[in-house]
Amino acid sequence: MSLPEPPDARIVPAVPPARPVRVGAGEKLRTARLPGLTLTVRSRLPVRDGLPPALYVHGLGGSSQNWSLLMEPLADRLDSEALDLPGFGDSPPPDDGDYSIAGHARAVIRYLDASGRGPVHLVGNSMGGTVSTRVAALRPDLVRTLTLVSPALPELRPQRTAIPTGLLAIPGVTRLFTRLTKDWDAERRTREVMALTYGDPGRVSAENFALAVEEFERRLALPYFWDALTRSARGLVDSYTLGGQHSMWRQAERVLAPTLLVYGMRDQLVSFRVARRAGAAFRDSRLLTLVDAGHVAMMEYPEAVAQGMRELLDDVAGREGREGREYGGRRGDPDARVAPVPGVDGSGAARG
Repeated sequence: MSLPEPPDARIVPAVPPARPVRVGAGEKLRTARLPGLTLTVRSRLPVRDGLPPALYVHGLGGSSQNWSLLMEPLADRLDSEALDLPGFGDSPPPDDGDYSIAGHARAVIRYLDASGRGPVHLVGNSMGGTVSTRVAALRPDLVRTLTLVSPALPELRPQRTAIPTGLLAIPGVTRLFTRLTKDWDAERRTREVMALTYGDPGRVSAENFALAVEEFERRLALPYFWDALTRSARGLVDSYTLGGQHSMWRQAERVLAPTLLVYGMRDQLVSFRVARRAGAAFRDSRLLTLVDAGHVAMMEYPEAVAQGMRELLDDVAGREGREGREYGGRRGDPDARVAPVPGVDGSGAARG
């Protein structure tokens, strides 16, 4: 369990970085500082006050920008914030140098405790899905629902295409990789990453590709970029080896929050085969399968993922409404309904 936050802990403004990242239309960027920890928080202005809070957690090598395309269509349902985990995006490394899954989860918990936004609708992708699973297991009071997009949970037989990413955890491999790719510019690195993470990189517009290259150039200039990436990869691999009550699958079984699992059938990093096991491990789960999506479905098919989340929100609101009527209370929206589930939508999304 996490330790309680000191009584004097609170979020206070910090000096913005010298090279701020891009902020899209309708978004705001701020810096939150906690003892030993500084986090950049990206938010989207909701369409009205009083919407329930949501928090988004990116994956290995990602940032809060990974969630911009998903936060926009959900602005009428959620008051959304996305974190840059320590050492990623615009957040500096943690003072204690802890890049383990437990360390990243502790950063999320500390932010939620200090901000007072919980319980939130928690959303995580890849490594961020692993982090979010741990947060939901340890602190159910902070998580109202859980949405996991290609969560990086242990696989007995990982895909061959995922092995090079796992090799980053081995000491010396990152140094070797940087030496072998020293002539690669940011554009080539961006193309390689997109080829690995997107089901169809051709769907990325020229404008968005240029912005991604610009962001990659900014990150490569950070003195801690490779260190944060390598040590976080090591922390992720280490989490796969934990046994007993600390194993990630046992953590998944402890999650109480209603959970939406999103998998892409063209994912080269997280095999779709693991979806069946995940559906059995998370006790209150539903599965959204995106036929043409890769590892970052929220960037490739944001509307399809948003629709899945709306259905989850409607389901939870409907349950709370029924419970409220049973006990004479007024919990949730009594008129909420579970949205119909189509077999295939226009984005190539199929549901399982």
